[in-house]
Amino acid sequence: MPSIQVENLPKNTVKITVTVSQEELQPHLGAAATALSEETSIPGFRPGKAGFDIVKNRVGEMKIYEAALEPVVRATLFEAFAKNDLETVGSPKIDVVKLAPGNDLVYTAEVARMPAVTKLADHKKLSVKSVRKPVEEKDVDVVLKDLSRMQTKEVRAVGVTAAGGTDKAVVAMNMKKDGVPVEGGQSPNHIVLFGEDYYVPGFKEQVSGMKEGEQKTFTLKFPAEHASKLLAGSDVEFDVTLNELYHLESPTPDDAFAKSLGQTDLATLRGRIKENLAAERAEEEGRREEREVLELIAKESRFDDIPDLLVNEEVNKMLHELEHNVTGQGLDFDKYLEGIKKGIAQLKLEFAPQALVRIKVALIVKELAKQLTVTVDEKDVDDELDRLAENYEDAEAKKRLYSPAYREYVTTVLKNRKVVQELRKTMVK
Repeated sequence: MPSIQVENLPKNTVKITVTVSQEELQPHLGAAATALSEETSIPGFRPGKAGFDIVKNRVGEMKIYEAALEPVVRATLFEAFAKNDLETVGSPKIDVVKLAPGNDLVYTAEVARMPAVTKLADHKKLSVKSVRKPVEEKDVDVVLKDLSRMQTKEVRAVGVTAAGGTDKAVVAMNMKKDGVPVEGGQSPNHIVLFGEDYYVPGFKEQVSGMKEGEQKTFTLKFPAEHASKLLAGSDVEFDVTLNELYHLESPTPDDAFAKSLGQTDLATLRGRIKENLAAERAEEEGRREEREVLELIAKESRFDDIPDLLVNEEVNKMLHELEHNVTGQGLDFDKYLEGIKKGIAQLKLEFAPQALVRIKVALIVKELAKQLTVTVDEKDVDDELDRLAENYEDAEAKKRLYSPAYREYVTTVLKNRKVVQELRKTMVK
């Protein structure tokens, strides 16, 4: 049994020092040596068949200790939590104090205790106003216009200038500042849409009088609030050659247009759009109600100290979510940060208050699940796992879905949904 020392730190944080003896290390060292022998070419031995001493001579004993470290920590740390009745949350911060051949392993783990809800607000005395905005005909018109625009056809405009009722120009563009080419300011086929605002005021007007094949040089001032500090408020020279001009022709929203989208007529299409918009708004309003209900209860409740470790972990999770959303839209995250003129450190500071709210909300839901004695049928869990499995083709990924740990996670998710449903039923007026 490892030696365990527990030290209580401020703000519901615990520091555990674990000492694992040489005798207790031996099984883990043996397993690490076997794993290393499987991935290391050792003359005269098949993968995984070389003994401990052979592997030690081949890769060095320290390499074996390093390979054994993670499994040892994983096996002994949760044993330490259980032995000391520690209900922890989040990922522990591990520091290795001593890791050397012939010595006991010593490491520390700093971990957050599960904060308690010291006073849970009475949700039956709290309320949130429902805001249901009906779908109007003008909302349907906007969607129809977008659908029509999606089927726009480009028709080459011949023998006219850009001012002659054309909608789109393709230009070769070269930008210079103080005679020096601007990085990223060169494009052989830059698109200008005359019906939309341009990021440099005056650019469209300069192009609008040009003919195909015409070259023009002009200078424009970039807006002071432009994302690039190099260009903001600066005079920039544009060397532009007009390559092509186009008319953009969009179909008229009528019965024929509706049929092209699989509907019987325009009235049916408008009805379907209205239904979809109503469903989207109901879903959006449901998310808003859920958020306000939970945040209101959290605001009116009281909690133990929230560990900094937990807040930092939630902040990092929020940062990861932001990056995932940005890159999911095809954008470069570093350029996004440059555009909003913020760094990672500043974002973390800004995220901290909301991270604290998210933690409190999670604690509230956990506590309410106990108080409301929320239960989940095993069949509901099975159905949810089966539904999730439909999104995976990889057999190994599906297998992980049905693991006991993931089943427990899904059970918690379903419990939380039931809690939120009950709160909305009681609190939304």
